[in-house]
Amino acid sequence: MSEKSQVKAQNSGAIEQFGYEQELHRTLKLRHVVLYGVLFMVLIAPQSIFGEIQVASHGMTPLVYIVGFIAISFTALSYYRMSARFPIAGSVYAYVQRGINPHVGFIAGWLILMDYLFVPSLLYVMVANWGVELIPGSPWYLWIVVFLIFNTFVNIRGIHLTANVDWVIFVVEILSLIAFIYLGFKYVLNGGGYGHLAVEPLWTKGEVDAHFVATAVSIACLSFLGFDGMSTLAEETEHPEKNIGKGIIIALCAIVGVFVLQCYVAALIQPDWANTDMATGFFDSAELAGGPVFRKILLVVNIVAIGIANIMNAQTATARMLYGMGRDGVIPKIFGKVHPKYKTPYASAIFVGAGSLIIVLVLSMSQLVRLVNFGALSSFVLLNFAVFWFFFVKEKRRAKFGEIVAYFICPWCGILILGYVFTGFDAMTYVVGIVWLIIGLIIGAIKSKGYKEVPDAFKNLEV
Repeated sequence: MSEKSQVKAQNSGAIEQFGYEQELHRTLKLRHVVLYGVLFMVLIAPQSIFGEIQVASHGMTPLVYIVGFIAISFTALSYYRMSARFPIAGSVYAYVQRGINPHVGFIAGWLILMDYLFVPSLLYVMVANWGVELIPGSPWYLWIVVFLIFNTFVNIRGIHLTANVDWVIFVVEILSLIAFIYLGFKYVLNGGGYGHLAVEPLWTKGEVDAHFVATAVSIACLSFLGFDGMSTLAEETEHPEKNIGKGIIIALCAIVGVFVLQCYVAALIQPDWANTDMATGFFDSAELAGGPVFRKILLVVNIVAIGIANIMNAQTATARMLYGMGRDGVIPKIFGKVHPKYKTPYASAIFVGAGSLIIVLVLSMSQLVRLVNFGALSSFVLLNFAVFWFFFVKEKRRAKFGEIVAYFICPWCGILILGYVFTGFDAMTYVVGIVWLIIGLIIGAIKSKGYKEVPDAFKNLEV
């Protein structure tokens, strides 16, 4: 393929230039991609962990999210650049595969699968816990089974149906947030909590140090996970070379604003951060501002938003990651199977649903929380290095200062920040993560016959 034809194909979003056929329905627009990312990261995500962050940050939860956003933005920019150059499904797997080589790409994909497989299970446990609190005595596992069946069914039926469900959940979340912010400000300005718009939740002199920053970045990596999943929709999005990267940046900027605002209001309501309940801190603020009925309403909204929108989008991203790897034959090719009618990776969707149920039965919530970040952060390190290696080293895009910033400074800032976060993991996380990596290395060696063979898409292409 000539350079002119390649550029033309890339601008049209065609994937034939990368050695694949268009199998999935390409129906999503920029607004759908942004909505998917916002819902994946969950507009109301801070509500479930507000109390824990508030105590750990000495009352500065809003600042935690601001610092964390700045830290994770370097990796988001790497996704932006790679999604423009390689608008194909597979996310970090595809980007590292093309940016460095297919074998390293497999390892990156294998590492982030650890995160993608654990996240839905963690969310199912959270939803089941809230469900039992909402309806005391209700069967814990029933909440998981009902939501799991529904989400898997929607994922098999198609991305368009997923997008329609997303819009409904989005409206519910927005309305609940507007109500909380209104009631919260009213409560504070009428003399409750701080009694005024205090600056302390945003900055308390003498409390911000290296430990605070490390905590902020760790929390951000968990709270903002989901922006990376947006890139898995490349083959179902119109003009993915523009809309995927743009969608990632828009969604991240929107979500951090919403995170900071709701946490600021919750912190204003409860100025005594040291005595904030770590499990129910946000809901306690909601009850102070709006009464016990409003607390129940927010609990229901969390169950619906996370139980449907968040988990559904997490399973969607995981299924498409498996689809990209199965299509290349680096894992069993059944994962690359597409439903003849719905044009979705149905085998992968079913596997993700079944796998989530098994993981829930084996691991506790505390174990899942510790394990989620390892795979994502490891693959993010490889992604940032891929940006540096592909653009700065291979393509030699370093003649201008802007290129040096984009392809050298930013990715290496991302690598150093993520490396710093790694120092805070506990022993169990290291052991499980390293075992997972070793298993991946063995599988990769077997499937590639000693890392000698590459996927079919690479055999006749030089991209």
